[in-house]
Amino acid sequence: MARAAWNLPKEAEVTTSLLDVMSEELAQDLHEKELQRKIEGNLDAFAIPPDKGEFDVSNDELLARILQRELDREYDTQLNRQEAKYNGNSKVSVSFANYRRCDDDVESESSEDDADPIFWDTFESNDKTAVKPGRCGYVRSNDGMMKTKHDSETCSRNNAKRVMAFPPDFNTGDAGGFDMQLPNHVFNSLKLHSQQEAGRRARLHEKKDKSTAVAAVDEKTRLQLFKWINAGVLDAVHGIVSTGKEAVVLHAKGGAAETEDPVYIGIPDECAIKVFKTTLNEYKTRDKYIRDDHRYKDKLSKLNPRKIIHTWAEKELHNLTRLRAAGVRCPKPVTLKKHVLLMEFLGKDNIPAPKLKDANLTATELAFAYKQIVEGMVTIYRDAELVHADLSEYNILWHKGNCYFIDVSQAVIRTAPNALKFLHRDCGNIVNFFNRNGLDGILTVHELFHVITGLPLTHEETDIYTQIQDYEKDENTMRQGCSVTEYNFDFFWERSRINSASCPLRKLQEVEEPCRSLESMNDPLLEVPLNV
Repeated sequence: MARAAWNLPKEAEVTTSLLDVMSEELAQDLHEKELQRKIEGNLDAFAIPPDKGEFDVSNDELLARILQRELDREYDTQLNRQEAKYNGNSKVSVSFANYRRCDDDVESESSEDDADPIFWDTFESNDKTAVKPGRCGYVRSNDGMMKTKHDSETCSRNNAKRVMAFPPDFNTGDAGGFDMQLPNHVFNSLKLHSQQEAGRRARLHEKKDKSTAVAAVDEKTRLQLFKWINAGVLDAVHGIVSTGKEAVVLHAKGGAAETEDPVYIGIPDECAIKVFKTTLNEYKTRDKYIRDDHRYKDKLSKLNPRKIIHTWAEKELHNLTRLRAAGVRCPKPVTLKKHVLLMEFLGKDNIPAPKLKDANLTATELAFAYKQIVEGMVTIYRDAELVHADLSEYNILWHKGNCYFIDVSQAVIRTAPNALKFLHRDCGNIVNFFNRNGLDGILTVHELFHVITGLPLTHEETDIYTQIQDYEKDENTMRQGCSVTEYNFDFFWERSRINSASCPLRKLQEVEEPCRSLESMNDPLLEVPLNV
């Protein structure tokens, strides 16, 4: 076969033997091992230990911590620039150390050992170098100047040192990091501001801890309850059974107190604890019930507003005692400690007796309740010589088929200036309640007021309070004695004539000496039958 002219002959392939291949691989391996030994020798010579904690990134958590530390360092660097710009050249600097993310001890750990000992607190260094005057009161410095303890520079540094003794809540900044000097007027202003802030915080703290909430008691009240339990006066204190504008009533189980105090003899099995609220909002408009009471008039002027609440609780204790002495159905008081009143519980098995407005009474029971209430109002006015002043279906409990009067802290004596007005309002509340419940044959407001007091009042609604005011003025004149002698006979003659004509059932004793005082006169009792 003919060959082409341009066809080149193929070169013969060179074949490598297996022995040659093995020799080359061995040489390459030996070369790499020799190179590795040289590298390790260089590392040992220069003593560069590998930092596993810095460069080991095999663990994801460790890598995240390293990155976070770098971010924190960048943030602290920026914060230091802001701090330096904010303070500037001011003598009083503001420190941003609380906002830094990295700990300064960690950052300066490596260079702390080699640092020279310095005084980080300038107050300490200034005390070491300060020239103190002797017994003569002055000292001469090296430059020949005379310095006393009243030196302006010394006083300014002492003022700065005294600022560091302010309460911890007062932010003073890094006062020991530089030579801070405060003049006297600046220090006095800071001291006054610190005292005002401390007082404000104390008032807020006191208002929070010493005020009775709507459905709870404060710490002092709980402490008093614990004392009664430890003394055996109470066995246990249960939950709240009633809440009002002025007090919170809790149920408790009476105990057998091991004491010789006669107050704790005969403690009821079930007791009611009336805790008067120690906030002043509920008592701002209640002074009219206590300011004219001769029993508390002198005491009221000597008390601060918070102590008035204790007087209010004391007033309820005395009024309850006075009502029970007159034979009026009401809770039996046991004892009083500040604003906590312990008394008899009207109810059974932790369930309080219903209020008159919530009691589902039959027609017979409703008529009987009306009769008892009217008799109770007459007894309160005549025998106890009090006026309830807040009597309504909300302050009367229906317990064991009888009506009990409660909440008598605002009750006033019947000779108080506004007692008759309060009584007329109570009569209106009672009459309106029984009218709403459909009870027939009850007295009107004026008739009920006349039955209780025996005063002859006309039936004009617009003139009723004017008549009461005129009568109170006449009563006040008779009680205090008449200083104007020419009007005494006319006054008593007119009063006797009116009472004899309009109130024949009223017994008036003959007045032999019109000008004598109330202590030498017998207060006539009213004998008015109850047509109920």
